[in-house]
Amino acid sequence: MKKLFLMAVLMMVSLFSIPAKAQLNVNINIGSQPLWGPTGYDHVDYYYLPDIESYYYVPRKQFVYLNGNEWVFANSLPARYGNYDLYNGYKVVINSPRPYLNFKNDKIKYAKYKGNKGQFVIRDSRDSKYYVVKGHPHGMPPGQAKKIYGEQNKGKGHGNGKGHGNGKGKD
Repeated sequence: MKKLFLMAVLMMVSLFSIPAKAQLNVNINIGSQPLWGPTGYDHVDYYYLPDIESYYYVPRKQFVYLNGNEWVFANSLPARYGNYDLYNGYKVVINSPRPYLNFKNDKIKYAKYKGNKGQFVIRDSRDSKYYVVKGHPHGMPPGQAKKIYGEQNKGKGHGNGKGHGNGKGKD
């Protein structure tokens, strides 16, 4: 009887020690997004740029464009796109692996965005979550963002509560 009880206990313990398969994976890469990226996204893998029918891969900070029949990954756009304005061109967020392999569909699906202007970009945002983006006009010195955003959502305010808006000419 003791052996049977011991085996039952061991089986119960082993069931509880199996790691749960369902885990919440929150991946935020705001700090990796470029200043010219659109606001409103905590995570971005790729931007599709319909005006030049190219992509931008956020994690590696590389443009992906066709050169003949091959996709090229490069840190900058080729000379033929020298007049393209990344801040004013429309960007479509795509969070799927290697979307350029689906280019023919993307070209048709997002053609309606060609020539669209007025998308609000990170550089112009006053939302403090974007201050971590390198080069943001309201950015912080290295290390400060971790201190502030590490304390965020812990019930601690960061304002002085006066709300007079008397800045010191930093606009």
